[in-house]
Amino acid sequence: MPSTLWHMALQFADMNTFNTKVLVTGAAGFIGSHLTEQLVRAGYAVRAMTRYTSAADKRGNLADLPADVLDHVELYSADLRDAEAVSKAAAGCAVIFHLGAIISIPYSYQHPEETLAVNINGTLNVLQAMRQHGTQRGVIVSTSEVYGTAQYVPIDERHPLQAQSPYAASKIAAEAISLSFQRTYGTPIVVVRPFNTYGERQSARAVIPTIIAQALTRDVVQLGAIHTYRDYTHAVDTARGLMRAAFGTEAAIGQVFNLGTGESHTIGEIAEMIISLIGRPVTVQANTSERLRPEKSEVLRLQSNNSQARNVLNWQPEISLEDGLTRTIAWIQAHLERFQPDQYQV
Repeated sequence: MPSTLWHMALQFADMNTFNTKVLVTGAAGFIGSHLTEQLVRAGYAVRAMTRYTSAADKRGNLADLPADVLDHVELYSADLRDAEAVSKAAAGCAVIFHLGAIISIPYSYQHPEETLAVNINGTLNVLQAMRQHGTQRGVIVSTSEVYGTAQYVPIDERHPLQAQSPYAASKIAAEAISLSFQRTYGTPIVVVRPFNTYGERQSARAVIPTIIAQALTRDVVQLGAIHTYRDYTHAVDTARGLMRAAFGTEAAIGQVFNLGTGESHTIGEIAEMIISLIGRPVTVQANTSERLRPEKSEVLRLQSNNSQARNVLNWQPEISLEDGLTRTIAWIQAHLERFQPDQYQV
């Protein structure tokens, strides 16, 4: 087990929660798979809710987990829009981590109705299931995209919310419903807003993997806007934060937390770092039309103020950007057959 995961297991080992069953919606996704792995390493039994597909292997990113981890994962395929299925998934689970969502911003431009139905109604179904089964705590995973372009930096949790895409609007609504359930019914939820999470197992839909995949195989990396700033947090750190929100102090209930490093870099700067780490002579071609967002939808700057997570959750990021990028490059290089950068927008 990597040292960071051993550290996590020791952090949670004294909480008398070994063998406690937890539900992770969206477990087959990028962050969901990292969270599932860390939960199992820390002694929890995980019910992994994944979206039903006709594919023979429904594990998604979970398929990359070691066999000794998968042995402690119960797969449950369902659609978040199916209230009865969500209720069955939640039964017997002490904690719910709600990550399941349609997450692609470009996809939300083309399919706003589906995005809102899954992200809003799906969250409502999770909340109703929590009430029905008396779930001890629910971690509602939102996104830094709810802030839109920063009006000031670093962004704290009081920053105005401004939807610049249907995806962001769906997440703002999901947050509002979740907080309303806490205030109305006492539903024990915590809202977490991860900033731009990256790392091993992320697909080329995201900007860092698409830069890496191109830089490993081509002489020119084609990108959209490279002047936008983002706060990049490694997936292991994000997963640790979600666990802190779930198993930490009761003071977290009903609150909202940023999970970010507190630093921001332009996409152009990230591309330069990646190219330097790879060590090949590669140039960057910016403003490729098919990779640009609509002008008013582009979020120009995100940079977190993570002091609330530090103070209440006792969380802070531990993986440096250089270390995280090095890990991610190594993983993508070992799985290059999965990456076709041309077919993704970032």
